[in-house]
Order: sequence, then structure tokens, then C-alpha cells
Amino acid sequence: MAVSGAGACKLTVEAEVEIKANADKLYKVISNQHHDVPKAASDKIHDVAVHEGDWETSGSVKLWKYTLDGNVETFKEKVEIDEVNKWVSLTALEGSHVLDNYKSYKIIFQVTPKSEGGFVKITLEYEKLNENDPPPQKYLSFMVNVIKDIDAHLLKE
Repeated sequence: MAVSGAGACKLTVEAEVEIKANADKLYKVISNQHHDVPKAASDKIHDVAVHEGDWETSGSVKLWKYTLDGNVETFKEKVEIDEVNKWVSLTALEGSHVLDNYKSYKIIFQVTPKSEGGFVKITLEYEKLNENDPPPQKYLSFMVNVIKDIDAHLLKE
């Protein structure tokens, strides 16, 4: 398959979210407790199911169902977890909508604890299918809001 123009290069968009909850607890949710995300962000994330592997192991595959801009979408991803650096990546394998515009798509979360709370850096790495496809800004905003929902949920516990 030939690739040309902007579609040939990896691009990124990033955001950083300040969190008030315990950073280690939030990291656990986004690394190996994905089943808790629909409880925290039920208006956005409807279901997460293990497709291959389990909840806790790098290389496991999960299928997410969520609503973005009024559309129900799916996202099948392969997770990689780096416990030492508090880093998690979700690489798109299949998905309705997100892979309509992107040849490749990966979400990377990096949690940085502070004495109270911390930060979550969200990076979306992607390759456009077509030069005029927009950057995945709506997906980045969606992920920022999911992290905020998880943070608020953890503060209530």
C-alpha cells in the first residue's frame, strides 16, 4: 500500500490534566481497571470488555463502546503498560469512526504524581489517511473529559 503526503508521517496532539485524586489510584484505573471507567464516566463510556488476555496484562485486547458527539462508536485496542514510569498506551486495532480518518491511532497516558494529586499527560499519536483529514482534537477533548470524570469519581470514594 502506497502512502503519500501527510498520511506518511506520525503526528501528535497533547493535553495535560491536573488531577486532585491520588495519582496511583487513577493510574490503576487507566492501566488495569478499565472495567471501572464506565462507572466513572457513564455518560461517555458505556462498556469495556476483554477481547483477548485479561484486565491487567500488557498485550491484552479490549473493546470499548462509547458515545462521542451523539454517535455510538467502538474502539478495539491493544494495551501496553509501563508500571515503573506510570505510562499506558492503547493502540487502535479496529474501531468505528476513529479509523475512518486515521491509518494509525494510539492514545498514551502518562501519570505524574505530586504530593497531592498530580498530572495526566494525554498524547494521541496518529497518521492521517488523507492530507485534509482533521487532527483528532475531538478525541483528545473526549479523553481529557474522561480523565476528569475518573478524577471526580475517585474523590467521591
